[in-house]
Amino acid sequence: MKPDNLRYDLKIIASWIEPGSKVLGLGCGEGDLLAWLKKEKNVKERGIEIEESKVIKCIEKGISVLQGDINEEMEDYPDNAFDYAICSQTLQQVYEPSNLIHSMMRVAKMGVVSFPNFGHINVRMHLAFTGRAPVTRELPYSWHDTPNIRVLSLNDFEKFSDQVGFKILKKAAINTNNTQRHGKMVNFLPNLFATYGIFLIGKE
Repeated sequence: MKPDNLRYDLKIIASWIEPGSKVLGLGCGEGDLLAWLKKEKNVKERGIEIEESKVIKCIEKGISVLQGDINEEMEDYPDNAFDYAICSQTLQQVYEPSNLIHSMMRVAKMGVVSFPNFGHINVRMHLAFTGRAPVTRELPYSWHDTPNIRVLSLNDFEKFSDQVGFKILKKAAINTNNTQRHGKMVNFLPNLFATYGIFLIGKE
């Protein structure tokens, strides 16, 4: 897969991964990121994905993948089995995010976490002017059918790091275009103007 075919957020994550690393993809979807990292950076990859159709796509791409719940499957891995554990746009769908972060920090030396920013100005304005749960391009579901059971902002995650006990080693706040293939970094008031946050985290 060419870099231009990766989503913009995945390109940023890929740039943070060292060549030859051992990488665990949590909720890895159809395996686009892991496939790119395997081909271009020679990583030793392992994915965990719960949806059978997406697992099949991973297998077709030559990805080593397990079908199952990420929390349950991670219990089988020894400490520091990986260099990176990547949780891309999945944290907001997890029942116990603190447990997930602790597990990531146990099985990997570092973690990558990304999620849509609920603090974005469009979300705030939608709620303020309609009085209804926000529906945006990044959060496209209605309240009754959304897979997102958590809503968090970039500031929430930074405060969460202090509460749970992990370091933020690097961070990126971004906006993407309609296809999510291209985007830009947001440096001015990112909690207000960025649609996604990406964090590289490490142990305290």
